[in-house]
Amino acid sequence: MITVAVVFFGLMFIGLPVGFTLGIAGVVGLFQLGGDAFLTMAPKRFFEGLDLFTFMAMPFFILAGEIMNKSGITARLVEFANALVGYMRGGLAHSNMVASVLFAGMTGAAVSDAAAFGNTLVPAMVKQGYSRPFACAVTAAGSIIGPTIPPSNLMVIYGSLMGVSIAGLFAAGILPGLLIALTCMAVIAALGRRLGLPKGTGGPSLMLILRTFRSSFLAIVMPVIILGGILGGVVTPTEAAAVAVLYALVIGAGLYRSITWADMYEMLERTARITGVVFLIIASASILGWWMTFNQIPQKVAALFLSLSTDPDAVIGMILVLLMMIGMFMDINAALIILAPVLVPLTNAIGMNPVHAGVMIVLALNISLMTPPVGACLFVLASITGERIERIARSLWPFIAVEVLVLMAIAFFPRLTLFVPHLMGL
Repeated sequence: MITVAVVFFGLMFIGLPVGFTLGIAGVVGLFQLGGDAFLTMAPKRFFEGLDLFTFMAMPFFILAGEIMNKSGITARLVEFANALVGYMRGGLAHSNMVASVLFAGMTGAAVSDAAAFGNTLVPAMVKQGYSRPFACAVTAAGSIIGPTIPPSNLMVIYGSLMGVSIAGLFAAGILPGLLIALTCMAVIAALGRRLGLPKGTGGPSLMLILRTFRSSFLAIVMPVIILGGILGGVVTPTEAAAVAVLYALVIGAGLYRSITWADMYEMLERTARITGVVFLIIASASILGWWMTFNQIPQKVAALFLSLSTDPDAVIGMILVLLMMIGMFMDINAALIILAPVLVPLTNAIGMNPVHAGVMIVLALNISLMTPPVGACLFVLASITGERIERIARSLWPFIAVEVLVLMAIAFFPRLTLFVPHLMGL
């Protein structure tokens, strides 16, 4: 085990992509177990790690997000959000959060949210008088709503690997996502006067809300179709993702006529690139995961945690600290694939509902998307806006603080997570 750990962290330290790092460490572990004979298991595990029907949902959701960005659907959602809350002090920042909630119900990816609003809302906020670091911080804080409110790619991975109902996970993510949005809006309101945030002109306008709602209605209906189909048992998450792509294409290419064949090629290329990276991580982690299971590492970690304390609240606290520390230094897809099989036996041992445990793990890793040094959303916003990561990070701390509080509330009060699934009979 020491050799595999040295190889894994050594390769991570020199900057080798995490997908290759996981695969090489797993192969080294197999060779240690049984020499050449065990190496024949590597390609089998590599294939079987991806041989799950539910994983097909991920590229479809990613492509649906690409189509919506290109077709102008995202811009219409922003207009509607601005009509709802844009008149308040810090109105455009509040609009950013509301738009993140609306956008989250379509793509399930934080990086897509950060890229979309980094290109549109951040320049608009700077032009209106917001500082660029604060505009980026608001966008980063809102971006993690994407993989929390369903559909969520991380929940698809967790549910597929651990045999947990993806529909139940999706339903359980609704309330935590809304709580994140509300607490971040509370931070914006609290900072409004101290930072001198711009105030929107005029007051709430019912006519403006109705007009923007009408223009964005087809976009707003999309999450209803996706979630209604999944939670109602009409379609599986994979089928719902395919429907989302078809719906976005009909709107973007058929009604809005804003997508060309050249655009389709670019979107398919980006989708293939993003999916390829994630799937390489999943497949490579499957090799390392088998080695960990063979050596009973999940059971040993669970025993170690329980030897420190058998109190459920203390165990949950230790899990949260571990997740957030790992998430600060590792790609969250890889962290989820490696840690879920290790932590789920522990959450089962303390009697934690598998859906509750899944949402807690996903939300803790989501927060890591905006924490340095390797927060993906920070890097995306820095590359798009030209702002320095450390300046964005300084403006982010109030938002990180309230999102951690939401995480703790979700972790220690199961009803906040399980209320909606129980309401729907999931």
